Amino acid sequence: MIDGKVDISKFEEDVKPINIKYYLIKYARYWPLYVTCVFLGLIVTFLFHRYSVEEYEVQGSILIKQNSSPEMKILDRSNIFSGAYNLENDILLLTSKNLAEEALKKLHFNVTYYASTNIKEVEMYDQSPIFVEVDPNFPTMEMGEITFTMLSEDEFILSKKESGFFDFLNAKADGPVDEAVLNRPFRFGELISSEKSQFKIHKQKHLKVGDRMSFVIHNPMNVIDSYSKAISVRPINSYGTVLQVSMVTKVVEKGRDYVNALMDSYIGYSLKVKNQMTENTLNFLQDQLMVVEDSLKAVERRMLNFKVQNQLMDVNSEFGGVLSNMQDLEEQIQAIDFELTYYQSLQHYLNEKGRDYSEILAPSLVGIADGSLNSLVGSLISLSLERRGLLTSVNENHPKVKEMDAQISRVRENIFENIHNLVENTKERKAQALAKLSDEGKEFSKLPQAESVFMGLNREFKLRENLYNYLLEKRAEAGIARASNISDNSVLDYARRGSLIFPKKSQNYGLAFGLGLIIPLSILLLYHYLNNKIVDQIQLKNVLRIPLLGTIGHSTKDTNLLVQEFPKSMVSESFRSLRSALFYIASDKKCKKILVTSSVSGEGKTFVSINLASAIALSGKKTLIVGLDLRRPKISEYLGVSNQTGLSNYLVDKASREEIIVQTPYENLYVVPSGPIPPNPAELLLKDKMNDFLSSLEEEFDVVVMDTPPIGLVSETMDLLRFSDVNLYIVRQDYTHKRYLMMVNDLYANDQIDNIYAVFNGLKAGMDVYDFGGYNYGYGYNYSYMRKNEYTGAYYDQDNSKSPTSSWLSRLLSKFRV
Repeated sequence: MIDGKVDISKFEEDVKPINIKYYLIKYARYWPLYVTCVFLGLIVTFLFHRYSVEEYEVQGSILIKQNSSPEMKILDRSNIFSGAYNLENDILLLTSKNLAEEALKKLHFNVTYYASTNIKEVEMYDQSPIFVEVDPNFPTMEMGEITFTMLSEDEFILSKKESGFFDFLNAKADGPVDEAVLNRPFRFGELISSEKSQFKIHKQKHLKVGDRMSFVIHNPMNVIDSYSKAISVRPINSYGTVLQVSMVTKVVEKGRDYVNALMDSYIGYSLKVKNQMTENTLNFLQDQLMVVEDSLKAVERRMLNFKVQNQLMDVNSEFGGVLSNMQDLEEQIQAIDFELTYYQSLQHYLNEKGRDYSEILAPSLVGIADGSLNSLVGSLISLSLERRGLLTSVNENHPKVKEMDAQISRVRENIFENIHNLVENTKERKAQALAKLSDEGKEFSKLPQAESVFMGLNREFKLRENLYNYLLEKRAEAGIARASNISDNSVLDYARRGSLIFPKKSQNYGLAFGLGLIIPLSILLLYHYLNNKIVDQIQLKNVLRIPLLGTIGHSTKDTNLLVQEFPKSMVSESFRSLRSALFYIASDKKCKKILVTSSVSGEGKTFVSINLASAIALSGKKTLIVGLDLRRPKISEYLGVSNQTGLSNYLVDKASREEIIVQTPYENLYVVPSGPIPPNPAELLLKDKMNDFLSSLEEEFDVVVMDTPPIGLVSETMDLLRFSDVNLYIVRQDYTHKRYLMMVNDLYANDQIDNIYAVFNGLKAGMDVYDFGGYNYGYGYNYSYMRKNEYTGAYYDQDNSKSPTSSWLSRLLSKFRV
């Protein structure tokens, strides 16, 4: 202490770099634990792969062609300057339930077949030896797994699947089973019918008697729902119009067939939508042909009857030009009436329909060549078809549907305005044609009455005939257009092979290997971080501020007098090294008084005292051990001497000095027992008689070893420090708490104790020498010093309890002590 202040210099140490070698050696010693954990991790991973159902991803791709017309971009102002094609509607269509239903109609997915195995789920799909034909008109419920067993060449029996230990790993149906069809023999092809199910089983491959397998009958709606959700569709890149259709499946062939069927159904759907316009045209033309054909036949019969009745053979060619002009005008008027009829039907259709205009008849298909109207109607049809496809996946409140409804409304208003103008123009043209026809009719009226009537009938027949031929021509053109129509979209790549996505074996094995190393290392790091006990010399040097004089190894020898009974052991050698260090430190003292203390009970101060004294006695020095622990005396028990008379008797004047100094069976080794436990041990040790007693020993003994109480528990130890030349502070490995060392650090920093040195006791290690930056004290072999010792901070408790059993974790970690 300097001027009443703490001397901080005693806490200052050179900053040392992190000792990488120390940590490598420390944690490398646990290699059996790492090997065990890695091995267990690899075994668990292998079993996981063994009993897991593998999942694969199958992929196909579809090319979506861009066919947006300029008129569509004008009507949809949000897309005027956008060149990218919106694939969202196509993605929604591919994942819709309607398209999934169309694809499943081509496949037999309402029954799933499994091989008989207790290891994991194995679906046979197209390799199944039987085929279950389910009645499509019967409302089949979702059924659980049914076991099929062959009884004979043509008979079998159905039973309920027994639950296995690994059934929780697979995804087989766990629904109810129709008990009415179980445990009864059936023949192949026989109708298996009950109130809940109706199906037949056909044999596809040879089966032996006793062969077993299982199958699950699914509800069609559940199959549609599950497969529509299983499909994933995404654009391959952001600047193209190619969609990748993928699916995760447990059977590559099954997933491949479904993806291909779905893509084919999508192509068929787009072609069906495209042909719908042509179909509407054909239906309209067929209806008109039936009407015109009937009227044509009626006019033909009237002409024939009139000629027979009036015996007419030909008409005067003088009026041939007039008749020809009248026929042309009547055909023109008829065409005008046809256009007006179409315009009126179109107006009526637009007024009656709500939002779906996909069945509207295009003007170009009925011979109306108005480009503006054709473009508007084509745009309306395209928007209606696109809206219908979108509604297969979303409801009418979807923002995309709302946006499309707004576009349809704008196109519809434009069509109404265009039709109004066309109707007015067409009526004006009709009026002009009727005026010309009236003029020609006046010329034609100059004919004789019979010829005039006949020419009228002939004119009407020609008109009907020309209209009939026109409709036949248009129907032929529409038929050719339907036959030559192809889809705008196409399959770019069909699904062929699958890639394994679960389990990822190489990744899992690597993860198991890494976790096998990381988990035990993390547990060890956490354990050492939370462990408040001193576990090795490096840690002790980092915490303790007093010098470390030596280390005492740990042993399992069944004795406390290790130096006397096993003088050649390595632990005995560590006491000799400690003896040499003490003689060097107190070389100027005639009688060397050595005080031994610790923080709490159980750290081995008594053991160190008697074995250090024994090592000194073996060197020829007359050595005395003084038992100053008057509260819990142990030294007499360890040396096998009586404790009836001792230091406490001497201090109360009930025994003489010569009576309390007892010679042990070992040469040069004497002991002063503690004696009976007094009621006031602290006051006894403060008497002047204690000072006189220790002074008198200097003439008779070369070395006096004082076994004192723990300095952290009682007060008298601090008073005894004034009598010693060297003070030894015992720290026990994996026993002494770090917080106990703060007290001795404070005493040392405040100069309240001098000549104090630490002894690291009970060292368990696997290395020969521990390096302490230039100081190599002691050894690191596996030697112990005590058989009985319990850790307790309750120093005043009676020593009649058994040593607590160490935990399994402590025993395990002790096997890998560094």
